[in-house]
Amino acid sequence: MGALGAYSVGALGAYEAYRALFAEAPTPAYLVMEDRLRANLAILKKLQEETGVRVLLAQKAFSMFHFYPLIAQYLSGTAASGLYEARLAHDFMPNRENHVFSPAYRAADMAEIAQIADHVVFNSFSQWEALGRIALAAGCTCGLRINPEHSTQETAIYDPCASGSRLGIRRCDFREELLAGITGLHFHTLCEQGAEPLAETLDAVEEKFGAYLPRMKWINFGGGHHITRKGYDIPLLRQCISRMQEKYGLTVYIEPGEAVALDAGFLVAEVLEIVSADTPVAILDTSAACHMPDVLEMPYRPPLLGAGEAGERAYAYVLAGPTCLAGDTIGTYSFDAPLAIGDRLVFGDMAIYTMVKNNTFNGMPLPAICAAKPGGEVEIVRRFGYEDFRMRLS
Repeated sequence: MGALGAYSVGALGAYEAYRALFAEAPTPAYLVMEDRLRANLAILKKLQEETGVRVLLAQKAFSMFHFYPLIAQYLSGTAASGLYEARLAHDFMPNRENHVFSPAYRAADMAEIAQIADHVVFNSFSQWEALGRIALAAGCTCGLRINPEHSTQETAIYDPCASGSRLGIRRCDFREELLAGITGLHFHTLCEQGAEPLAETLDAVEEKFGAYLPRMKWINFGGGHHITRKGYDIPLLRQCISRMQEKYGLTVYIEPGEAVALDAGFLVAEVLEIVSADTPVAILDTSAACHMPDVLEMPYRPPLLGAGEAGERAYAYVLAGPTCLAGDTIGTYSFDAPLAIGDRLVFGDMAIYTMVKNNTFNGMPLPAICAAKPGGEVEIVRRFGYEDFRMRLS
């Protein structure tokens, strides 16, 4: 299996049992481990059973519908960002709740959304006035997204409470006279965070919108909760949930995306070439720009099986994609032995925000989508080829 077999797996935990699966998968390929997915789902299901919270899969992070029948065994439903995600949930998780939020809806889309969704959340009173009657007439439960204007993170691009945010209604813009037909409030302010920022945010929600909560039937805490991450304060999350249940009699929803598939997926790649430079560059058959966009957008450094930080081990390489973009680099990693053409490298944390964001810039083939069953079998769910590239341009 090339270089992979020579390196310890300490950097990503005890994944020794997965080595044969990494060797079996095609490259490049996203490989999602069912056992890891089930472990995350079990934590979320236990939270539901212990608190009565209703947990929804945020499809914007993980839309691998191959696993939707499995996820439906654990969670209450899905959260969609628009018509197509709502349709995906309707088609592949039909017996669970289907919640939809968009900053702005097309009138034509709302007509279809209203037929397949259970909950529709509006981002403004103007959208509610224009389209709410369509959702209500179809029997949808309707809510409003609010902006508590309480930032708990430093990166503005991921902060819905940043100055100038288009996401959610501020208290100064709230119109009590238009609440007829509205039964819930939704906020989403977190990104890869613990329960402590949620508790802070609830203080802000109560301060600004507490007067309206007794009139509501439900509240949605949104996403960004790293519930399945080691060290997450689940008892504090339980307190936040019970706070809304006991004080206001509300049904509580929460929309984790990353927490559902956290550490459940890998991206298997192969070394195509090694170029001489100040630090040697290993060109892979995978691309940061095309296959793991968060590496360039956040920026973000994915963990790599058996590798260390630059300078930590004897042999350092810049890992890069084969596109024409000069900045198509994943990062500098170090290894115990030199890399060679044909070696396989395995990146972790690749189930979330990868398949849902990838692209075919430069005609790059999309990675295959694979599922690893608990018994050790790799199922190739989907391969992509030239036709998939061409159809996006015709």
